[in-house]
Amino acid sequence: MASVTGLTNDVQRDLRCAVLAHERLIVDLSGLKDEAAQRPSLLPGWTVAHTLTHIARNADSHVLMLQAAALGEVGAQYPGGVEQRNADIEAGAGRSAAALVADLGDSNARLEAAWLDMTDEGWTGKGLSLCGPVAINDLPFRRWREVVVHHADLGLAYSWRDWPTDYVRVELTRRTMEWASRKPMGLTTLPPIALALGEHERVAWLLGRTTVEGLDAAGVF
Repeated sequence: MASVTGLTNDVQRDLRCAVLAHERLIVDLSGLKDEAAQRPSLLPGWTVAHTLTHIARNADSHVLMLQAAALGEVGAQYPGGVEQRNADIEAGAGRSAAALVADLGDSNARLEAAWLDMTDEGWTGKGLSLCGPVAINDLPFRRWREVVVHHADLGLAYSWRDWPTDYVRVELTRRTMEWASRKPMGLTTLPPIALALGEHERVAWLLGRTTVEGLDAAGVF
């Protein structure tokens, strides 16, 4: 993807790393068989096909918010709400492995094109996610997260231990701050057991992707 100018270094990094995450996912899915696509993923109730469909439709949902922001509007990530999101995932989950991977590649390309088409004013806008307003310039990080985390959720060869170090460090800062914000005033440090973990495992715990003996669920994802 060509460089997008007029953005902070952090957003430029997020764009670059999201594209790399797209590429790594597609490479890792080469040779995916129909049988493997219908296996359970690590997400309760979802197969690998459900998870791949979700990643693709998430890309399309970002395109909607970006296009609206470029027009000075606030676009909904899923205009039909959670019902639309869930229906779209179910509708795509029965497809062949080849169709799933092709759809994912196409949706990645649409999103990358939308990033390139954004105006400086559009990047300062807002979107409306299922959880509420979101800054448009935070969408590249959210997409990076979406692809990296759900790549591991597929339950194939890639796991949270393979998450890029850059992603882990950015996410660790964000999620630690969110964890602290939900605790009583003055309790701003993660439990000693969590602090003793390596950064990858600590983020996996914060995101609910692993359990750690002696630690309750972090409850921030």
